[in-house]
Amino acid sequence: MEIHYFQRYHSQENVSTANTMLLFSRLYSHSSSKFYNLIENILEEEYEPLNFELSIKLQEKSKDSVPDAVIFQPSFKIVIETKLYNNFGIKQLEHHLSSFQNDGEKILLTLDPQELKKEKKQAIKNMIKTKNPEIKHIHLTFEKLIELVKNIIDPNDDFLDIVEDYENYCYDDSLISDMDKKLDVRLCGTTYDTNKALNLYYCPESRRYQKCKYLGLYKQKAVRNIGEIIAIAVVEAKNGDINKLEFSSVEGTLTEEMQANAKKAFQDASQYGYDLTRCPHRFFFVDQFYETSYQKKTPRAPQGKRIFNLQKILEFENKTKLPSTAEIAELLKTKEW
Repeated sequence: MEIHYFQRYHSQENVSTANTMLLFSRLYSHSSSKFYNLIENILEEEYEPLNFELSIKLQEKSKDSVPDAVIFQPSFKIVIETKLYNNFGIKQLEHHLSSFQNDGEKILLTLDPQELKKEKKQAIKNMIKTKNPEIKHIHLTFEKLIELVKNIIDPNDDFLDIVEDYENYCYDDSLISDMDKKLDVRLCGTTYDTNKALNLYYCPESRRYQKCKYLGLYKQKAVRNIGEIIAIAVVEAKNGDINKLEFSSVEGTLTEEMQANAKKAFQDASQYGYDLTRCPHRFFFVDQFYETSYQKKTPRAPQGKRIFNLQKILEFENKTKLPSTAEIAELLKTKEW
């Protein structure tokens, strides 16, 4: 059974705020310096935090309203309002301004799955300019917040497990809706030819996993192949016997060919000294791997896996649908990361 850091099953809309504040709180407990780096990135400016205990509160009543959450200490105060459909009320946000008193940096943070519409953003800007120009308005999507947190976390930091569980929660609750634009790149060594031939990739089930539509194989300083993920399954050898594989479907429909290919992968791995029978493995099956060459500007290999947003890389910002996987593979040959 998978254990989550953030609650999933709920009926209250404000759980998204509670989980986000829990992410902030856990980051502060894990590393206060990284937390303040995040605050700097959110504020888009440098500042010197005072040596006082941080306070994070949900539903704290102010003079005229009850914001969803407040993060504060003498050097700054962030008042947070969360919506799920960009339905921020200007009057409600105006009332939230009463939450600010003699604070340092005064930040009104709106949080939503989508970017703010231009007219709404301008209306908030005009309201703040009229009521209290000292207050700075910042809007974040859940995806952008996760990106900011990941930017300050080292690839081998255990806190990445927490960030990725929060990210998966956001996907589960449709707070991020671009899973179909994501490419999951995995390092591939001696088993590269087998992975490519069998249209699959595997790793221990215990490793971090994030929902993505596409899978990439990284070898010799570049992503060499990409394919669309059509099924995922956890495969385990019963009593260590390769001939007795048990399949637990995670996503998609497992075909007899996929199961046969998984067995071949178990047999092939033993030739290289890998024992896949020692623990359950997660298998990703793709429709077909297409050759590409998506290279890094600096040739150092990524540590572990890497997630890419293909919509941004390929500059398809105004299009809702990406081209075919074969076309994506060709387009990536002209890009660097």
